[in-house]
Amino acid sequence: MAQWKELLIEIKKIEEKYGSSLRNPVTDVEISKLQLDIQEKLGKLELPKSYVDFLKTANGLDFNGLVVYGVDVNLLDDHEGEELQGFVETNKIWHENDWQKQYMFFGDSDTAWYCLELQKARFLELDKPSGSIIQSFDSFDSMLSEALQTALT
Repeated sequence: MAQWKELLIEIKKIEEKYGSSLRNPVTDVEISKLQLDIQEKLGKLELPKSYVDFLKTANGLDFNGLVVYGVDVNLLDDHEGEELQGFVETNKIWHENDWQKQYMFFGDSDTAWYCLELQKARFLELDKPSGSIIQSFDSFDSMLSEALQTALT
């Protein structure tokens, strides 16, 4: 099991203690809608398989200052009561600054962005707002695991 899945189980237990829960997983149809929306609004980008796996476990996350973007509400079949930061919608906001168009953003915290540098195909944790590289990761899995670990401490 990927480390992030174990960390997500810990977060789920904490959420349940406070009468909350993780967001519902998304369906394959909703993932397909997301892929089409990305290509239409953000350009050609293949979502990392592990990000898709994450979405099929929980549609985004908002925990202890960490936000991992989910499938945009307008693409969900059942979005009753869903409040989340959508992948396409949030990337469009970050891309209003030209220098940020070199990244695809998967999440952020109070102090960092978690993203993919498109040219070099590497996952990064960037300082917010300077954009300096804090850490580089070899996969989405390791970046997500680090982000969740940080949110849990």
